[in-house]
Amino acid sequence: MHCTDCLEKLDAYVDGELSPEEARDVDQHLAACAECARAHAELVALSRSIKEGLVRHHAPDVLKARIRSAVLAEPARIPNAGFGVSRIRIAAAGILVAALSSAATLAVVHERNAGPSIESDVVASHIRSLIPGHLTDVVSTNQHNVKPWFNGRVDLSPAVPGLDSAGFPLVGGRVDYVGGRVVPVTVYSRRQHMINVYAWPAERERAITPEHFTERGYHVVRWTSGGIELWAVSDLNAPELDQFVERFNASR
Repeated sequence: MHCTDCLEKLDAYVDGELSPEEARDVDQHLAACAECARAHAELVALSRSIKEGLVRHHAPDVLKARIRSAVLAEPARIPNAGFGVSRIRIAAAGILVAALSSAATLAVVHERNAGPSIESDVVASHIRSLIPGHLTDVVSTNQHNVKPWFNGRVDLSPAVPGLDSAGFPLVGGRVDYVGGRVVPVTVYSRRQHMINVYAWPAERERAITPEHFTERGYHVVRWTSGGIELWAVSDLNAPELDQFVERFNASR
C-alpha cells in the first residue's frame, strides 16, 4: 500500500468503516511508515477532542410543539422512485414502518392491560398541552385574572402565586381531564420551557414531601400541601424545577 492510498483511507479506518482486509493493509502500512502513523495519531487525537467537547442541548417545549404541529400539518411526500437505490430505500422504509407499527401496537396493548398510572396520565396531559392552541384556556400574566377564572369551572380553587420575580412568569390556566377527574392547571414558563401545575384534593391529610419521577423524558414532581395534591411537569432540568416547586410553595 502506498502512502496516498493509506491517507485516503485514514478517516474510514479511524471510524471503523473499512473491511477487515483493508484495515489489515492500513495496519501494516502504519507499522512501517512513520509519516502516515503520525497523520493517523493526529486524526485520532482530533476525533477524540471533538467527541469530548460535544455539548448536547435539549429542545425546549415550544420547539417540540412546533415540530409536532408541522409534522401533523404536512403529510410526507415521496417523489416518484426510479430503479435501484430509490426503490430499495422505499422498501426499507416500508419494512421499518411496519416493524415500528407492530411494536407500537404491542406497547398499546400492554399499557391497556396494565392501566395508565397517574404519572403517565399527567405527562400525557402535559404533552397534549404543547400542541398549539391547547396550552391555556385563559391567557394572562396576572394571577388576579387567572385565579377567578377557575370559579364555577372546577370544584377546587387552585393556588396561583405570582413568580415573575423568581424567573417563572405566569402564562395562564386551563381545565384538563386527568386520572378520571376534571382538574385545574396553572401554567408557568422558564425561558421557553413550559411548566404545568395540576391540583386536586389529596386523599390523605398528611403532607407528602416532594417526590420526583421521570416519564418519557419529562421531569415530574408530586407533593401535597394544605390538603391539596399537586403535580408539576416540565422538560425543564430537575434542579430548576425543584427551585420552581420551592418558590411555588413559599408563595402560596
